[in-house]
Amino acid sequence: MRLGAIFVAICMVIIAGSAGATAYLYFGASPSEAATVAGAILAVLALYNVFATRRIGGGTAVGHQLADLSRAEADLARQLAEMGRRLAAMEGKVDAALDRTLAATDPLAMEIGELGSLVKQLAESVAIHQTRLDAIPRTAAPPGVLAAEALAQRLAAEPLAAIEGKGASEPKFETQIETKTAAEPAPEPPVAGRSGQSEEAVLALIRSAIDANRVDLYLQPIVTLPQRKVRYYEAMSRLRNERNEVLHAAQFIPQAESGGLMPKIDNLVIFRCVQVVRRLLLKNRDIGLFCNVSGATLTDSAYFQQFLEFMDANRAIASSLVLEFTQSAARAMGPIEHESLGALAERGYRFSLDNVTDLRIEPRELANRGFRFIKVQANLLLNRTGSATSDIHPADLSDLVSRFGIDLIAERIESEGSVVDLLDYDVRFGQGFLFAPPRPVRAEALQGIADRSDVVARDAGPLGSALDRGAAPSPPAPNLSARSTPPAPAGAPEPAKPERTTGLAQLARGVVSRG
Repeated sequence: MRLGAIFVAICMVIIAGSAGATAYLYFGASPSEAATVAGAILAVLALYNVFATRRIGGGTAVGHQLADLSRAEADLARQLAEMGRRLAAMEGKVDAALDRTLAATDPLAMEIGELGSLVKQLAESVAIHQTRLDAIPRTAAPPGVLAAEALAQRLAAEPLAAIEGKGASEPKFETQIETKTAAEPAPEPPVAGRSGQSEEAVLALIRSAIDANRVDLYLQPIVTLPQRKVRYYEAMSRLRNERNEVLHAAQFIPQAESGGLMPKIDNLVIFRCVQVVRRLLLKNRDIGLFCNVSGATLTDSAYFQQFLEFMDANRAIASSLVLEFTQSAARAMGPIEHESLGALAERGYRFSLDNVTDLRIEPRELANRGFRFIKVQANLLLNRTGSATSDIHPADLSDLVSRFGIDLIAERIESEGSVVDLLDYDVRFGQGFLFAPPRPVRAEALQGIADRSDVVARDAGPLGSALDRGAAPSPPAPNLSARSTPPAPAGAPEPAKPERTTGLAQLARGVVSRG
């Protein structure tokens, strides 16, 4: 490098000297002028050499950098190729592992599916046998056992039946709750198998009550928890004999079903329920009504066709009318009943499961059939009976059925403690004597012949005002109508004075009378 620079300097000096000599010899320049020319040429050559050297040196540095970048890019490409090879090998291993896992688990999944199907079939068979066993009458039991069982069933079905005043005046609701455990049960109207009355006599009594239009409609509110705002009503049918004695549903429905009279009763009750719903919807579009329907109505081709035509004509109120079936009837349904339910569901009607005796429930199947409500006794939900009726814990039942669009309703609530416990179970609706007992619907409200404010007695009391406020009515003092209640004996407590209400309370008076 240094020798090259010396050689270049010598060459520049020779060139500059040659230029000065040429100027002196050939152009006649003086020695000083020739020396000046030589020095200028030497300076120009020196400057050119400096600039040329710097330019060559800069290009070399850039070339070195480009070479380094090329080597780095080659290394990166080799690393990426190695990474891709390793990823391909890992994917192959994962696919092989998945194939081995699926090959091992597929037979187990098929066996578990078959076991699940067998268990479901077994559960259905057990439920059918249980229903058939429950339907077998226990005629071999001693009379004392039969009487005790009948009394226990009546008290379980209607623990406060005495407040409806069978053959005696009604005491106040509050007093009746305090003394219901110690008081003797009120006498009941004659039923088949009691007092020597035959099945034919009971059927004749039911036919005469239907022909004479002595089928009454009672309403009991279903409230939201914990607000206790009235959201629905349940319609309950009652029969009266020639002496105006009231027969509850449990006292005549078994005989009516065996005699084929339930379709007639259902058609009459559903007609009145539609009238009640239309009256209620005039002031509150969020209200609803539960109406009990027998499974025999779904299989009676003649009556069900009329029933379906009537329901189709009133499909405008389908969202406010819920048809209620018992758990035993729902389990015993066959293809005809399912087809009838499908026809009603196509018209927008919803269904409810009532009289639940155990929690062996398939919410998905019920939801597919149009059921949107399940009513379970509070004692069964709180497991106070001491019997395990399902693998599902009652506390998880509300959350389970809600996943399929079904609301859980706790019925037969009779104490504030039960309400507190049910709130822990996330139960949204409640029904029972704690909120209000069933109240009869006046005939004038069904026929529409009276003014709204005069449909029921003027002393509708707290029931009407509570409906106007949207809250659960507090149990008012009874007000017995002359047509269905005998005169009160001496010493009976006087009913409480009524509250004056207006608005929706007047409408409520037009639909629900105070029993």
